[in-house]
Amino acid sequence: MLSPTRLLLAATMLFASAVAVPIAQAQEPKSGGILRVQQRDNPGSASIHEGATVSVNAPFMGVYNNLVMFDTKNDRDRMDAIVPELATEWSWSADGKALTFKLRSGVKWHDGKPFTSADVKCTMDMLKGQGENKLRINPRRAWYSNVQETVTNGDFEVTFKMGWAQPSLLGMLASGYSPMYPCHVSAASMRTKPIGTGPFRFVEFKQNEIIRLARNPDYWKPGRPYLDGIEMPIITTRATAMLAFIAGRVDMTFPTEVSPPILADVKSQAPESICHMGPTNVSVNLIINRDKAPFDNPDLRRAMALTIDRKAFNDILYNGTGSLGAAMLPAPEGVWGMPQSILQTIAGYGPDVAKNRAEARALMEKHGYGPNKRLSMKVATRNIQVYRDPAVILIDHLREIYVDGELEIVETAAWHSKIARKDYAVGLNLTGNGIDDPDQNFFENYACNSERNVTGYCNKPLEEMFVKQSQETDIEKRKQMVWEIDRQLQEDLARPIIVHTVGGTCWHPTVIGFNPAVNAIYNRYRYDDVWLNR
Repeated sequence: MLSPTRLLLAATMLFASAVAVPIAQAQEPKSGGILRVQQRDNPGSASIHEGATVSVNAPFMGVYNNLVMFDTKNDRDRMDAIVPELATEWSWSADGKALTFKLRSGVKWHDGKPFTSADVKCTMDMLKGQGENKLRINPRRAWYSNVQETVTNGDFEVTFKMGWAQPSLLGMLASGYSPMYPCHVSAASMRTKPIGTGPFRFVEFKQNEIIRLARNPDYWKPGRPYLDGIEMPIITTRATAMLAFIAGRVDMTFPTEVSPPILADVKSQAPESICHMGPTNVSVNLIINRDKAPFDNPDLRRAMALTIDRKAFNDILYNGTGSLGAAMLPAPEGVWGMPQSILQTIAGYGPDVAKNRAEARALMEKHGYGPNKRLSMKVATRNIQVYRDPAVILIDHLREIYVDGELEIVETAAWHSKIARKDYAVGLNLTGNGIDDPDQNFFENYACNSERNVTGYCNKPLEEMFVKQSQETDIEKRKQMVWEIDRQLQEDLARPIIVHTVGGTCWHPTVIGFNPAVNAIYNRYRYDDVWLNR
């Protein structure tokens, strides 16, 4: 039988190669300088474990370290290319139910205290809600539901004991969402004055103004980081942010914030800039609170899903370059995406929009709605352009079935907690996945008790299939199980997927060593290998 590590290798051989981003690594790296990166909005806090958005990862990932990370030399985050950080090596038990890490010695937290196995145990206990340190919100608790116990063996060895063999655990630990936290610092302090072991120390976070990090002189990686620091001015208007980049006031745009229509304008005004445009493993989706009347009625939920013209979303937002798919990232960038031949058989995903809307209107009329009795409601969304634009399109599509939507704008600091406590009726959401693996996506977004299951969908028999697919050792068999689960999620309207996004990041050629991925947007902001050629 293949070991869990071999299974991961086999799985990731299915990835297609990505278009490489030119990186001028032939030059000798220079030390010094401040990297200026635009920050698109005001993050709720500096605590990555309490965040659920790249608006937290991108500015603060450099403060922290993980046990392991995806190798950023690749153009996608691959399960067969995971490298050590705070761990120096790892091994699986014969039955695949225990994952042991040897830890790096001599590592210090930014306040000078030593990093040990106790910090790993504290972090994992906190994520599982079992430790003394309590998170205010815990978006990824479901990731680690299979970890039954974290056991230390001296200061520099730790073992995760699991209920079933789960190769994907290593990938989840490699995500930018999985930093180690110090035992001796409270979760509350990490929100405003984070302490990590990473290449950059936290300096300040001025709300709605700027975030600053400074070089960690005691970083455990020799000669790193090259940068003296990072400054992230908060520029909330995308047009203003692009002008700041073109004018050279910032070295890099916010990750994936450049849309296909904007890209041409950026390249025309800053032709020397380097831009990467590609899939993001983020889906635009319709969220409906299944417990709030009248949307507890399955006919109304189905009608709203049927009125969506997915091709129109893709054409308007992404010039047709986005992907139509279900919950998992579509091929070729995604390993587990449902084939189009299956997707087209699911109600609402076929190309006949007129037929879908006729069925939707009939469902609305069945419950008394029509041209003379329209349903008025608020459509909640986050107050950044990548959310607002599709929300406006959604409201337009809802008008076709006697629904009048009013846009409800929610600031980033409040958005994720608002929908997590189900304080909304209908919303337009973007869901990003930290890694391309069904375990992360299914358990986080669709398990009954997950904080990230924001619609209240709960299907216990299907959740049992989540576990079965996770245990399956044959990759092709696992894919068949994943497709069946994904098909059921779409038919149940758990969180109707509208379109999978594409996004661009641009930087000036003076920035060397940054290499974004095509299958995740949360894992590339350590910046310890980035340097400035100026």
